[in-house]
Amino acid sequence: MSGHVGFESLPDQLVNRSVQQGFCFNILCVGETGIGKSTLIDTLFNTNFEDHESSHFYPHVKLKAQTYELQESNVRLKLTIVNTVGFGDQINKEESYQPVVDYIDAQFEAYLQEELKIKRSLFNYHDSRIHVCLYFISPTGHSLKTLDLLTMKSLDSKVNIIPVIAKADAVSKTELQKFKIKLMSELVSNGVQIYQFPTDDETIAKINASMNGHLPFAVVGSMDEVKVGNKMVKARQYPWGVVQVENENHCDFVKLREMLICTNMEDLREQTHTRHYELYRRCKLEEMGFTDVGPENKPLSLQETYEAKRHEFYGERQRKEEEMKQMFVQRVKEKEAILKEAERELQAKFEHLKRVHQEERMKLEEKRRLLEEEIIAFSKKKATSEIYQNQSFMASGSNLKRDKDRKNSNFM
Repeated sequence: MSGHVGFESLPDQLVNRSVQQGFCFNILCVGETGIGKSTLIDTLFNTNFEDHESSHFYPHVKLKAQTYELQESNVRLKLTIVNTVGFGDQINKEESYQPVVDYIDAQFEAYLQEELKIKRSLFNYHDSRIHVCLYFISPTGHSLKTLDLLTMKSLDSKVNIIPVIAKADAVSKTELQKFKIKLMSELVSNGVQIYQFPTDDETIAKINASMNGHLPFAVVGSMDEVKVGNKMVKARQYPWGVVQVENENHCDFVKLREMLICTNMEDLREQTHTRHYELYRRCKLEEMGFTDVGPENKPLSLQETYEAKRHEFYGERQRKEEEMKQMFVQRVKEKEAILKEAERELQAKFEHLKRVHQEERMKLEEKRRLLEEEIIAFSKKKATSEIYQNQSFMASGSNLKRDKDRKNSNFM
């Protein structure tokens, strides 16, 4: 090319636009209660974030997300910290990692739904997808817990995992180095894929390759300032001495901050979008029936896929409707048969009761007839008895009169 055109200023234009728009970064902190997650985040960003102490008695694992607006020079960062509350505190730890997996998937699903909208606004959309997972490992000095392996194995295909050994000042340097080697060996043998700092960019390839050899980082967090020599430094003071947070001879905090924030933050964001989100998106669309090629490996457009899926759904719906109709008819027939049988039973019972009623009625009529005959016979006997009584009374009356007359004649 001869002469000046001006498209060399395109990177500057992108930088200016990005600075105006601002950046977002989402960190997921996974670890047991009291392991130092909040303290380390405060130390990483040199800010006292408002966070309340969590209890050890939560019945289930909860995820608490808080978003902060940070600014350094003229660069604005929308930082979201997602903390696991109650992780590993339950007696039954079988499902401790499931809420974490569900939360990450929920953020992917929210972004996918925004992408699939007819009228979408991804430019102004608050991206809540997790860009990095800081997995806090207890400084036991022995090996990984089963819960740690299960959780990281469930998360490695969904998020960039950076393992860190929390409260690294609890073990000696020699034990710490052995612990690191053992942890990495266990992760490899169990097929856990942790985030590897990229080495494809020549400007940062050397430092990233070196830092990959220091994983997992052994860190110490503290916002307390202690005077060492003539200056104040962030440190943890013990009766036996001072552990300086930003002293690389004491811990790997500076390495973690350099790799996480200063060098690879944009790569973490890009890996989240191009690798983890794309994997979720592809699996989700395949579940919905969308494919890029047809039965004969011919490219399919979205419209063709939609029409094919629509016809398939329509046929499936008709088939289910027919099955439901047949099932309805069958149930109606069964119900009719049951009702008819019940009707026959009721009719038979009615006939039986009717016969019993007629028999009882005939018995009552017979008893009534006999009773009436007895009443008539009794009436006849009563009348005869009364006639006999009258005749006897009249006879006795005439005898008395005759005796009276006889006495009177004798007296005269």
